[in-house]
Amino acid sequence: MNVLAIQSSGNETSLCVILGDDVLEYSISHQRKDRPNWQEMLSQIGLDSFFFIDDIDIFAYANIEDSYTATRSVASYLKGISSALKKPLMAIDADETNTISSDLVAKRAIQKFKESGMKSDHFDSKNANPTYAVETKYKKINE
Repeated sequence: MNVLAIQSSGNETSLCVILGDDVLEYSISHQRKDRPNWQEMLSQIGLDSFFFIDDIDIFAYANIEDSYTATRSVASYLKGISSALKKPLMAIDADETNTISSDLVAKRAIQKFKESGMKSDHFDSKNANPTYAVETKYKKINE
């Protein structure tokens, strides 16, 4: 089972690809309001040379409540890819706020997928939205 997972919070983003038994991970530090170039990060761990994006069976991201913008950016990016490829997408809740690594996100996604009976339709990308225990207090446009 091949998994691509991204975790982004604060000043760091990490990306992990599990291809069979191989675990490839790449992290980058950045300014808090900046989002890294995910395509460049994927290239750093072998996209289009060691593996292709359509080799991925499951996409996942860390649902981190304290990182509103980063979590939403990652969710949007992976929703586009998983929708286009018709592959499962999972939001993995991060109990360890801002410290969960992308490899742990990938491993939890595999576990969650196996526990579902390996049913891809349980993880439709349109339903993989970030969730928050407390309602966000951000002003919505046109309210």
